[in-house]
Amino acid sequence: MIPNVVSIAGVDPSGGAGVLADVKTFSALGAYGCGVIAALTAQNTRAVTGIHEVPPEFLRLQLDTLFDDVRIDAVKIGMLASSALIHTVADALRRHRPRFVVLDPVMVAKSGDRLLRDEAVAALRTQLLPLATVLTPNLPEAGDLLGAPVPDSPEAMRHAARALREHGPANVLMKGGHLTGERLVDILFDGTRFVEMPAERVHTKNTHGTGCTLSSAIAALLPQRDSVESAVRDARAYVLDAIRASDRLHVGGGHGPLHHFHNLWRA
Repeated sequence: MIPNVVSIAGVDPSGGAGVLADVKTFSALGAYGCGVIAALTAQNTRAVTGIHEVPPEFLRLQLDTLFDDVRIDAVKIGMLASSALIHTVADALRRHRPRFVVLDPVMVAKSGDRLLRDEAVAALRTQLLPLATVLTPNLPEAGDLLGAPVPDSPEAMRHAARALREHGPANVLMKGGHLTGERLVDILFDGTRFVEMPAERVHTKNTHGTGCTLSSAIAALLPQRDSVESAVRDARAYVLDAIRASDRLHVGGGHGPLHHFHNLWRA
């Protein structure tokens, strides 16, 4: 059965991140994509110039209307700018109980613009982390969530993953892209076992929406794989290939997008 997967996130008009990128990823990986809009942004590959949040009551209406009709097999959560929106999503998830929830704690855009209000970090930590099947922070996000220094080594990443899991997510995928050096490592922790997943660094400026794409790839694959680890491994492989193929696209003058359909479009 083809899984139905929904992204709850913001809209990036450039298509490199947010709901548009998530639906592309779902589609590329064999899932039917749905989208619930939590915010509109004025954004391109260089900057975020404005954010317009959807009113919480309309976000709730979107969620309830979708879940009342469509079988949702997995949820990906991205940009939720305020504590009110976070509480709204958490309440809907507790009521509708989807099997898989992938939480990408979107806090800062690739351009450096802040996407999550400071006051909302605590709400994200207490309301959504306990509902997540997989939490996918990068290193600055992990430090922000924990109120601690940014992890700067695999050992520090393991420590942060253990600390984050104490807040409730079933699995924590620590993304190591902010480490220095040519070899990167992501670390998956399920509460018992650490799985290190190394990769070579791809030298390109086209990394806009990498976190969105990875988390949505995991959400698309969780209903199609027999374990969280296999879904994460296949999602990482897809994203790495999308980064490698990104130079085939020419979108904007800043951090360009990944090539989400690299395995479907002819070169």
